[in-house]
Amino acid sequence: MENALYLLPVTLGDTEIDNVLPSYNREIIRQIKFFIVENVRSARRFLKKVDRDINIDELTFYLMDKHTDAAKMASYLKPLEEGNAIGVISEAGCPAVADPGADVVAVAQRKNLRVIPMVGPSSIIMSVMGSGFNGQSFAFNGYLPIEPAERTKRIKQLETRAYTEDQTQLFIETPYRNHKMLEELLRTCKPSTRLCIASGITCAEEYIHTHTIAEWKKIKLHDLSKIPTIFLIYKG
Repeated sequence: MENALYLLPVTLGDTEIDNVLPSYNREIIRQIKFFIVENVRSARRFLKKVDRDINIDELTFYLMDKHTDAAKMASYLKPLEEGNAIGVISEAGCPAVADPGADVVAVAQRKNLRVIPMVGPSSIIMSVMGSGFNGQSFAFNGYLPIEPAERTKRIKQLETRAYTEDQTQLFIETPYRNHKMLEELLRTCKPSTRLCIASGITCAEEYIHTHTIAEWKKIKLHDLSKIPTIFLIYKG
């Protein structure tokens, strides 16, 4: 195994690891003693799912979040500079994609340290795959504004980009606000605009459906209130 910064994907929910992660990931994880993580508790839980025989007490965890500055991130990489592999673990999916892990990767690249992204599920990529929308040009826009007027304005901007730039637009919402987001999309977007709801990807409750806004208004809506969901819009 190389001494590198390994970006270690995790499951997107309570999914069997063997269903979404290659066995090679386990081989790598078993050899790593230093981890940079978004949440120590969930990282420990994930590692035990990978291998129940992993001795958690022998591992060192460094906490990263949006408040961790570059200097602290740099200090986390000291074991790597001393010849030890380090793993990066996010809360869900792939580290460094819509995730604070990107900051530690940026520091590693500036220091010319080896960075190895591992294979695993990305809800962003998988939602595009399942939508039937343009996979050549798409943009992930993260969270939209909470304030209603600003959110409406932003949705209209993204819809315009979908038409004028022939580009798929992706965004997310806090699960308990998913239905408000859906209601806003049905109220704001053109009837011909296509909307894909990609929810619970890779999990038992997986729901990926695409319809026009006009069609969605006639459909009994799926319960999205507690499920991580990506919304995608594209021109009709």
